[in-house]
Amino acid sequence: MQERFVVYRSPDGELRVFYDRCPHRFAPLSLGKCEGESLRCAYHGWVFDQDGKCVEIPSLGPDATLPPRAELRGPFAVAESHGMVFVAPESPLTPLPSLGADDDSAFVRGDLEPITTRANAGLLADNFLDMAHFAFIHTGTFGAGEATEVGNYSLEREGYAFTAVYEHDFANREDPGVAEGIRPLVQRRRLTYRYVAPYHLELALNFLDSGGTNVIGFFLVPLDNETVTIYSSIWRDDLEGSEERLRDAVDFEVAVVNEDLALQSRYHDLALPLDITCEVHVKADKTTVELRRILRDLLDAANQDV
Repeated sequence: MQERFVVYRSPDGELRVFYDRCPHRFAPLSLGKCEGESLRCAYHGWVFDQDGKCVEIPSLGPDATLPPRAELRGPFAVAESHGMVFVAPESPLTPLPSLGADDDSAFVRGDLEPITTRANAGLLADNFLDMAHFAFIHTGTFGAGEATEVGNYSLEREGYAFTAVYEHDFANREDPGVAEGIRPLVQRRRLTYRYVAPYHLELALNFLDSGGTNVIGFFLVPLDNETVTIYSSIWRDDLEGSEERLRDAVDFEVAVVNEDLALQSRYHDLALPLDITCEVHVKADKTTVELRRILRDLLDAANQDV
């Protein structure tokens, strides 16, 4: 069952998260309003304090004894990291994801507008981790002229997460040094993928010849079996403080995502197979095979706790 939450920040800066239903008539509390550290339901005006306890029921008057069951329920845990709110309805099996570039003052951050689309979160994660589709899907952005062969790369798993590192030659069309004749068009690039289950993904692109790093964060929230909201941000340390270049970089990343969605949204079966024997895999698929194994292990662990 899909759970909905109401999220607000109290005047002291503390983040408050509760299930989005008033215990009275289950009206969505997200339609209510904040009053200091309290939250007032829009339906009958019940007021709940920062701990979820009901402190006022207008229909009973000011001196009434309030029902002890009139309180809000919250999730197991709430945390903030790199501009995102993580909510654990139950005791989490995976670690809280972090993103180092967000705490590094050398980087500037640009956020893409959230995208809600017909898609499967597992397939979108698979697509993000896939290195063999660049030259075929991204012909309008960075994939033009990309090599089709994917060489060997390393992958190290730790629990429900992994890191994969791949170096290759690519055409660096963004490098001003190419136009100036300082550096050749074809340069060396390191791709470092970091994945934390279930749907937290990061790609750091280190430009080894021209210098600089581009970090892409890709965070997926399934809404139902056929709908996903994509939250994505980029971190750059090579834009020399230019807001215009940052906007251009965000627009470029939006174009990249749209190229992926042109295919991903057209899948007939919106499901990621976790049985690795039902698809054909090759050596370039090391990251995406590990994705399936981790999600399978996570699902098995969650079922053991039921």
